[in-house]
Amino acid sequence: MNSFAEINDKIIESTIEIFTGMVMMEISVAGEPLETMGPLKQSITGMVGLAGTHKGVLAVHFPKQVALDVTSSFLGMEVTEINDDVQDAIGEIANMLGGNLKTILSDRGKDIHLSLPSTIFGDEYAFSSQADVDQIILPFQAPAGMFYVELELEH
Repeated sequence: MNSFAEINDKIIESTIEIFTGMVMMEISVAGEPLETMGPLKQSITGMVGLAGTHKGVLAVHFPKQVALDVTSSFLGMEVTEINDDVQDAIGEIANMLGGNLKTILSDRGKDIHLSLPSTIFGDEYAFSSQADVDQIILPFQAPAGMFYVELELEH
C-alpha cells in the first residue's frame, strides 16, 4: 500500500473539492480506507480506465439513494430513479476524479491517458479487476449515506 499512502490525501482533497464546488454538497471522510468491499447492492458505479505509465481503474460506488441525491444536487433538479441523467452525472463525477488523479500522478512525470467514463448499476454486482493490483477504497459520508472512491493500479 505504500504507493497509495502518498496520494490518499490528494484523492480525498480532490473528492471533497469536486463535491463542494461542482455537486454543491458537503461530504466528509468516513473512516479509514477499506481493503476490500463486498457485493454492491442497489448501487451505481461510475468509472474511468487509466492507461500509460499506470494502468488501472478509478471507480466511484454510490448506493441508489445517494446517487439520486448527488445527481439532484449536481443538476439542480429532482431525480427519483436511475436514468440517463443519473448515469451521466455519476460518469462525469468519475471523469472529474480521474482527471484530478491524472494530474496528481502526472505531477511526478507520469504519462497517463483516461478512457471515457462508463457506468454500471444493478440490484447486486461485484466490482473487481485483475488480482495483481494495488487497491485502495476510500469511504465518504454524504447527507444521504456512504459512498466509496476506489482506485486500482497494476503493479
